[in-house]
Amino acid sequence: MSELSVFQPPFRKILEGVASRQQTYALFNRHSQAPFDEKRMTGSQYAGEWFEVTERDHDRMFEILPPLLYRGDMFAMREFIGANITSVFFTLTIGGRERWFHGYCDLATRHSGSPSDGRQSPDDMRAAILERENRADRTMTRQEKLDHIWSVTGADFRTYADARFPVAFRGRQMVIVFSASGAKLWKLLDDLSDAQIAAKLPVQLRRLPTAEAA
Repeated sequence: MSELSVFQPPFRKILEGVASRQQTYALFNRHSQAPFDEKRMTGSQYAGEWFEVTERDHDRMFEILPPLLYRGDMFAMREFIGANITSVFFTLTIGGRERWFHGYCDLATRHSGSPSDGRQSPDDMRAAILERENRADRTMTRQEKLDHIWSVTGADFRTYADARFPVAFRGRQMVIVFSASGAKLWKLLDDLSDAQIAAKLPVQLRRLPTAEAA
C-alpha cells in the first residue's frame, strides 16, 4: 500500500500545544525529507496541516512581507510552497481569549466549500480549527498522535522510505523504534503499536484518550 492510498483527513492538527519559534520553523520543514514527487512539488504534501503558534511569531510573520491576502482574522503569505498552497495565519477567539494558528491552505478556493473537492480553503481551515479547539474534552485521534510524533522527531530518527526499503514502503513515513534488545529498527509510522505511540509521546500526552477520527 503506497502513502498516496493512506487516508488523510482534509485538515490535520500536527502538533499538540503551542509551538515555540524553533518548533515553528521545524514544522515549516517537516516534509523536507519527502521525495520530490507531485505531492511535494504542488504543495499538497502540506495542504490542510495546521498548528498553534505564539502571538509574537504570528505578528513577526505578518511583518516580514505585505500579506497576499488579508482579512481581520487571517492573512496569507506571498510565498507559495507549491502551486496555490501557502501559509495562512489566523487570530481566533476560543474560550473567550485570542489564540494564533498557522495552516497551509489552497488559495484557489477562497470561500468555504466541500473538502471532498480536494482543496483546503482558508475559510474551511478556520472552521476546522474552531471546531477542533472548541471541543470540551481533551482527546487526540490516533492520526493526531502520529502527526505529533513525526513533528517532534529529529531528522536523524525519521525518514521517507527510499531505495533502502522495500518497494511497498517507498515514499511513506518511517521512524526509528527500539527492540527489546535495544537495537534500532525502522518502522512505518502508520504501523506503530499503541505501546510504541505512548513511548514516543511526551508524558503529559500519554494519558489523553484516543478519540475516533471525525
